Parts: sequence; structure tokens; C-alpha cells
Amino acid sequence: MNSIEKIRNDFPILGKKLNGKSLVYFDNGATTQKPNVVIDAISNYYKDYNSNIHRGVHQLSQLATQKYEDARSLVQQFVNAKQREEIIFTRGTTDSINLVAFSYGRKNLKAGDEVIITAMEHHSNIVPWQMVCEEKGAVLKIAPINIDGDLILEDLYDMLSERTKIVSLIHVSNTLGTINPVREIIHKAHENNAVVLLDAAQSIQHMPIDVIGLDCDFLTFSGHKIYGPTGTGVLFGKKALLDEMDPIQGGGDMIKEVTFSKTTYNELPHKFEAGTPNIVGVIGMAEAINYVNQLGFDFIHQQETLLLEKATSALSSIDRLKIIGNSQQKSSVVSFVIDGIHPFDIGTLLDQLGIAIRTGHHCTQPLMDFYQIPGTARASFAFYNLEKEVDLLYEGLKKSVKMLS
Repeated sequence: MNSIEKIRNDFPILGKKLNGKSLVYFDNGATTQKPNVVIDAISNYYKDYNSNIHRGVHQLSQLATQKYEDARSLVQQFVNAKQREEIIFTRGTTDSINLVAFSYGRKNLKAGDEVIITAMEHHSNIVPWQMVCEEKGAVLKIAPINIDGDLILEDLYDMLSERTKIVSLIHVSNTLGTINPVREIIHKAHENNAVVLLDAAQSIQHMPIDVIGLDCDFLTFSGHKIYGPTGTGVLFGKKALLDEMDPIQGGGDMIKEVTFSKTTYNELPHKFEAGTPNIVGVIGMAEAINYVNQLGFDFIHQQETLLLEKATSALSSIDRLKIIGNSQQKSSVVSFVIDGIHPFDIGTLLDQLGIAIRTGHHCTQPLMDFYQIPGTARASFAFYNLEKEVDLLYEGLKKSVKMLS
């Protein structure tokens, strides 16, 4: 049995005080906190075997290389990829999506082709496709949602045609918490011979991911969302697709041979990892994944569902508060607005009480336009949060409403 208090002791920042109040950290959708095993792994790398990887024959380089490549094998197992060469280390989800858009997309899209995304996408899954579609003369189509924050699947499926080349969508909405029925969507897209990229930035930390079972062609996530360091991420791609793609960055490690007349590229996965990577970050991310594996997703789901249900019930009872995103299939996010009060003011007052939430458009401005609001306040939960912290959020919001009314 996992003890929440024991788990919280693994995260040193959770003992911090702000304005004399114990920190209540409800901004996990933006970035998660880091356990001691991750912090120690980063420190140990720099203290014990700091070195560049690959090509080095000395012991430090060999050890660093082994740790880095062990991390690749771990990620392969974590998402159930067939081959370790299908795991590319990147700087994060944004970097991964850009890699696919400007390598696969640029090579395979032509004028008149169509790319489908959804109305709930993060900017990182909008802007790269806008850029490559404009460059290639392709059409970017937007699958709509309803007021509860669910995809209107009939409309999405009606959009699919022989012109559809790429479908790129978020697994879990960072703003609404909606869990999309991605297995069904991927199947429908494949019936139309479209390639599917799945943005798992907001799902990788909450639920098990099986890329073989989902049959997605690409999958992306960020290390800092799953209790690892910032500046780390993963792109999974089916090997046949990655083999056909060209690197979009040149430099060391992605080459096989360089002459002034021609360069030949390295094998997978290295052809997409130009230059010195975030070695220590990848090693730290591996420790974070190990930590999540040890906790288990059954425990994580149970704890986060408890927090989500309690927060939804409590916040719904607050006068003038409206929750944005009411899907029946939802992850541990509650976004809300309070009539007559700007989200920034809510966030500022809660901060004085030691409660950290996110306010603004959450990099989903088109979604805010759909709801005709400037932004939301967002509380996002992790397994280390407590029921009594939800009570503090509730009391803090009631106090904020009273003060700002």
C-alpha cells in the first residue's frame, strides 16, 4: 500500500512554505515536481561520470553512454514500442511535433492535401502544421468540439477523405481534461490511409500508453510532465516512417560520413539527435519513469480520480463559478471561470495563500475563443496531492470571491 505522506517526502519542494503557508501545488499540468531519485540522478551524473556520450573510449564516456542508451530501452518498454530505434530523444513535445511536421510533413504533403487537428489543441500542435501547410499549399482542417469539451466524432470522421494525409491530435486536453477516444480515431484515420500523430504530453503521466495497441504512427511526450527534468522529451515513430524521414538538424552524431561534397546520415535513432543531447536530462527522465513504474498506474489513477471528483464537487458549489470542460471521460484537470472576476486576480489571491494554480489561455487561445472567454483558472492534480489541499483550494476560492466581489 502506497502511503501518500511517504510519497510526499520523496518530493522536497512539497515541504516548502510560501507567505508562511504550506505550498499547495496544483499546477501539475504545466510541470510536475521532481522526486529525490531524479534530483539525485542529476547530481550523481555531474559528480561521478560527467562526460559526452558515444564515440568516447574512456570509462566516463562509456558509462554515460550506457546510462543514456539504457534510458532509451526503458522508454521503449514504457510505451511498448517494437524497437528501441523507434525512440528519439528530443527537447520536449513541442520539439517532437516540429520534427514530424518539418520532416515527415514537408516531405509528404503537397498542394491540396489535408491535415486534420482538433479545436482543443495546444499551440504546439497548431502552429507547426499551419507553417508547413502554408509552405506546401496544404489545407489545415479543424475537428470541432461541443460545449462539454468533447470532440464531435461524426464531424471529424466526415472530414476524413483520400485527401487526408495526417491527423494530429492531443490525447488529453491540457485545458479541458478531456480524454479523447484515440484508439477509435486512429483506426478511422488509417482506414483513409492517413498517418496519425498522438500528443501524449498530458496523458503519459496519468495512464499506461501502448503504441502497438493504439497503432499510432507517431507519439510525443515531455519528460517534465512525468516528474522528470525540463528540456527532455520523446518522439516515438514507426521505424518504416522514421527511416524515410530526413533530419531537420545537422551536426555531430547524426552523420555517418561527412565530406565537403556530400554527407550521409547516421542510422536510427541517431540521425535525429544532432549535437550533444541533454544527457543528464534523459538519465533523470529515466529515473522518473522508474519511479512512476514503481507506484503503478492503478494507484495513480485511483488517487487522481479521488482528487478530481472531490474538486469538481466542491468547486461546483461556489456561487458564480463555472467549470470549463465537462466531459464524461476526463483526466485530473479542473478549469474554471468566476463571473465578474479575472482569472489572473484569482491566481494572485490564491498565491498569497500558498496555493499555486495556472491562469490564462494555457496555450489554447482558439479554445478560449470557442468559449468566448479570455482565459481560465486551472487546477491540475498529481498523485502526491491531498484531499485536504482540495479543501484549502475551496476555502481560498470562496475567500477570493468575497474579496473581489
